[in-house]
Amino acid sequence: MHLLKLRAGPWRFAPTLWPTLAALFFFVLTLSLGNWQSGRADAKRELQARYDAAVREAPIHVGGDLLDRDSVLYRKLEVEGVFDDAHTILIDNRVLNGVAGYHVLTPLRIHGGPVAVLVNRGWVAAGRTRDQVPVPPTPEGVVSLEGMAVDPHTRYFELADTVPQGRVWQNLDFERYAMAIRLKLQPVLLLQTSEQADGLRRSWPRPDTGVALHVSYAFQWYSLAATLAALWLIMNVKRDRDGDARFSSSE
Repeated sequence: MHLLKLRAGPWRFAPTLWPTLAALFFFVLTLSLGNWQSGRADAKRELQARYDAAVREAPIHVGGDLLDRDSVLYRKLEVEGVFDDAHTILIDNRVLNGVAGYHVLTPLRIHGGPVAVLVNRGWVAAGRTRDQVPVPPTPEGVVSLEGMAVDPHTRYFELADTVPQGRVWQNLDFERYAMAIRLKLQPVLLLQTSEQADGLRRSWPRPDTGVALHVSYAFQWYSLAATLAALWLIMNVKRDRDGDARFSSSE
């Protein structure tokens, strides 16, 4: 059954019901998915703008009270305390400029209270063999630091559910670490930006909420919707071979 019958010279356009309904369903579906991804991209743009503004704001002083994680993410923090080197861990498989190494994480016992904040102090190159685990120096006494607060629950890719081997961890399991050291930790990881004479490299990437990924997905869905529409038109436009202006009686 044809929905309509149109002619233009030797060309005729006569879409049938069920193929048209199927094409319409998938067109609406892909268009909706594209709109959803576009909405996600807009939301991430707003979040990215807030993060970029937070980086430029004055640092928040960290004391003994627990921070609200969501309100301080990607904000600059300042803190004073003493490093607890006995609980330093090295996060494995961190690469900087093509060189394998570790991120050095040490809790800082905040001055004047029972709370600590876990500090990512920076990157150190790996040894010549896996047995040569680096031991970077840790500043002694009271230190004052500045850094950027990030979510400590972001997991890095790992090939298997591995168990930490001494100071070397495949990734940061924040809850496991807090239970292991038996310290009350602030709910953020501090990426240290203050310079210290410890030989560590501190090169932190700009916070990225993933706007480009959602834009890419939206483009793919919109492209698929456009392709479906084009195919529906092409498959329903036909040329009469005999030039007869009338549709056959079977139609």
